[in-house]
Amino acid sequence: MNAIFNRRSVRKYKDKPIEKEKIEKLLRAAMQAPSAINEQPWEFIVVQNKDTLSKLSNMSPYSKMVASCGAAIILVANTEAFRIQTGWQQDMGAAAENLLLEAVALDLGAVWLGVATSEEVSKFITNFFNLPENIKPFALISVGYPDGQENKFIDRYNQSKVHYESWK
Repeated sequence: MNAIFNRRSVRKYKDKPIEKEKIEKLLRAAMQAPSAINEQPWEFIVVQNKDTLSKLSNMSPYSKMVASCGAAIILVANTEAFRIQTGWQQDMGAAAENLLLEAVALDLGAVWLGVATSEEVSKFITNFFNLPENIKPFALISVGYPDGQENKFIDRYNQSKVHYESWK
């Protein structure tokens, strides 16, 4: 449970590569996510090349940290796996959260950058990776060794957002 309570969006990273074993653990965690009728629509593009990361950092005004991360993991959904057309984003969100929590467990920092939330950003990723029509970009997660920012607990519990038995 510590990973859930300590996870934070980390946007500043040390200039240190991420070990192959840790990348695989992040991907394994993502693929353990729940999935509607077990579709598992996820696929992943792992980028560690510094020149490519620098170019990816231009994805949006909010993605500049990608240039300095140890790896960017792009989560995409394969529409050929869809049996429930409306469930893929929930599956992908669960995979992204699993990956973020594993990053905390591995003493890494990470931040989830929305891709599916913006048509412009989605087109950027589609064009950048020359994605086929059946592959839908969902998110980019920038990962690295934190440089000065800790994954530490901040209490976000808000009783006013909890409703028992009815709205009021």
